[in-house]
Amino acid sequence: MKVLVYAHSFVPNIGGAETYVMLLARGLAERSGGRPGSADDARGLDRVAVATRAEAAGFDDVALPFGVVRRPGLRRLWRLIGDADVVHLAGPVLLPLALSLLRGKSVVVEHHGYQAICPNGLLFLEPKRSACPGHFMARRYGKCLRCASASAGWRKGFLKVLLTFPRRWLCTQVAANIGITDHVSQRLGLPAAGTIYHGVPDREGGASRTPRPRQGRFTFAYVGRLVGEKGLPLLLQATARLRDARNELHVAFIGDGPERRHLESMVRDLGLSDLVTFTGFLQGRALEGALAGANAVVMPSVCEETAGLAAIEHMMRGRLVIAADIGGLGEVVGRAGLKFSAGDVAGLAACMRRALKDPALVTALGAKARQRALEHFRQDRMVEEHLLLYSTVCQERS
Repeated sequence: MKVLVYAHSFVPNIGGAETYVMLLARGLAERSGGRPGSADDARGLDRVAVATRAEAAGFDDVALPFGVVRRPGLRRLWRLIGDADVVHLAGPVLLPLALSLLRGKSVVVEHHGYQAICPNGLLFLEPKRSACPGHFMARRYGKCLRCASASAGWRKGFLKVLLTFPRRWLCTQVAANIGITDHVSQRLGLPAAGTIYHGVPDREGGASRTPRPRQGRFTFAYVGRLVGEKGLPLLLQATARLRDARNELHVAFIGDGPERRHLESMVRDLGLSDLVTFTGFLQGRALEGALAGANAVVMPSVCEETAGLAAIEHMMRGRLVIAADIGGLGEVVGRAGLKFSAGDVAGLAACMRRALKDPALVTALGAKARQRALEHFRQDRMVEEHLLLYSTVCQERS
């Protein structure tokens, strides 16, 4: 069985979907014995390759245990699809989706966003910056056009709305639609649907892990892109409500993005300059060092997160996660963290205060988060479930 994974974006680009594709492809390559030539003894996997529109930009693809084809032309993409038994699309990417169905392949679409029901893929209403109730599926296309045009302009906005129709129809024709949470599967309402949770490496080999108590101020960290849908002003507003605990409190924004300047301005206006720091984008040892100083991770999203890969990663580390109870994010955290209603500043502040005042609770929930991650979010489990699905769709095709 030969598997082609197509990802519009891939390393060296940074993001949850890019990380997921790398983890999946690495896991599949390990099961197949790496590059072409050996067969997996359990599922008949012979080869895995990744095709992507992303440029290498100096990244060493040769060091990867699987083949990578970057920016393939139409002819090469046609041949790559023809050589595969299963085509796995990281999102409903229109051209490879259409070509794969045209070639009669077993197509699996993994939905990391809402592109099959929303022109901007986020279910996030612009310019209001609020969760969308689902205008496209309710046939309120005028609202979709206004939303898509707010950031892309009328011409591109119109095209986004128009292309959502064939994209959704094509998704109804594939062998399997995978939601990365039950929330996503239910929200999309597509046939042949199932859920496979994200999986991340367990670097502790299954051992229990409790982060060491940290000296000094309690650090709440946000890790990720600084963008509007992540609800980051709420974290600053909640911090301002905890001024009486200012000697115990520190907030770190780890990451970068278009909202950084606005957030830094808010910090000055709210008088939080001695409590809040911005590290910028970090990776490798610098990122691990910054995370080592965090007592809890805060995810105050105001959009329907599909899953929250960052939450999964920190839960595997045994870290307390404080998250908005919205979309797949609330599902991922479950009862292994502290949750508040999306957009509720008072609710977020209450969660942060509980963490500040109850170290035992922080430790207990960190341990519970790690246990939940071990049960549901391991990389090897994710890979095995994909292999089983590939085998099933190939058998159904034959």
